[in-house]
Amino acid sequence: MRGMRVCFGTALLVALFSLAPHMPGYAQERYSPFVPTEESDVTRMLKLADLRDGDVVFDLGSGDGRIVLEAARMKAGVRGRGIEMDEKLVNESRATAHASRLGDRVQFVHQNAFDADLKEATVITMWLWPEVMHMLRPKILAEAKPGTRVITRMWDLGKWPPDESTTEGTTLYKWIVPARVGGYWSWNLALGDRKVSYSAIFEQRFQTVEGVIRVANRRAVLNDVKLKGEDISFSLLISIEGVKLMRHQFTGQVRGDVIEGTITVLQEPYEHSVEMPWRAQRGATSAYFAPTGMDSEVGRY
Repeated sequence: MRGMRVCFGTALLVALFSLAPHMPGYAQERYSPFVPTEESDVTRMLKLADLRDGDVVFDLGSGDGRIVLEAARMKAGVRGRGIEMDEKLVNESRATAHASRLGDRVQFVHQNAFDADLKEATVITMWLWPEVMHMLRPKILAEAKPGTRVITRMWDLGKWPPDESTTEGTTLYKWIVPARVGGYWSWNLALGDRKVSYSAIFEQRFQTVEGVIRVANRRAVLNDVKLKGEDISFSLLISIEGVKLMRHQFTGQVRGDVIEGTITVLQEPYEHSVEMPWRAQRGATSAYFAPTGMDSEVGRY
C-alpha cells in the first residue's frame, strides 16, 4: 500500500471498543505496510488522468511522493499535494521535492486523508486498501469539484461504475466526479408568443441520471440523459397545448443550483430548428405533483 492507512477489521474494531474505557489514548487508525507503486504504473495513472496545465493533483496516501512529483515533472503547469500519515515519508517527500527543484509546485502534508480539503483538486489518485477507498468515496463525491478525475490502481470504488479503465498491466480505473443534479428543477421557455413552464425531476446515482418532466398538464420521460462532470444533456419529445409535437434537445452546465445552456427546438415537420438560451433553477418543491385534472394527457405526447 502507499500512504494513508486507515482500516479496522471487524474483530479488531470490536476488541478496541471493548478496551476503549481502559485505553483513553488508543489509536484511531492502523497502518498498512508501505509498498510503492511501480514507476511504470505511476506514468500510466497520470496518462489516464489526462494531465492538463492548471491541474492540481492530490495523492491520498502519497507514500514517498512519487505520483505527485512525477505529475509535476510531466507537465510544467501542474501543481500537486501529497497527503500522508507517515511523518517520515512526508519528510522524505519534501526533501526529494526540494532536491528536484519542485518545491514551489508540490506540497506534502502530514495528514489523514479523511481530513484533507479536496476542493482544490482536479485530479485525485489513490492506491489504498479497497475498504478505505470505499469509505473515501462519499467524501470525494461531496467535496471534489464536478469534473475532477479520480484514478485508482488495482481496486475499484464499489457501486460507482468507472468511466474508463485499462487492463494493459495492473488494472487502472478512472472516474469523473459528477455534478449533483438529483432533485426538482424548473424553467420557462418562450415558444412563439407563449411562455411555457417546465417542471422536471432528476433521479441520480453517481453519473447515471433519469428524469421525468411536466409541461402544462402533460408529462413525459426525459430521454438520453447524459452527465459528465458538470456537463448535462437530454432530449424531450412532447406536444404542448396550442403547439404541435416538439422535439427538444437540452445541453448545459450544472453550477450548484442552476443549469445554464442552450436548447434546440424542432417543431413538426422538423424542417427548421430554433436555438435559444436555457436556464433552470433547482427548487425545494415541484409543480410536477400539482393536481392535473381529468382532461390531461399522460404519456410521451
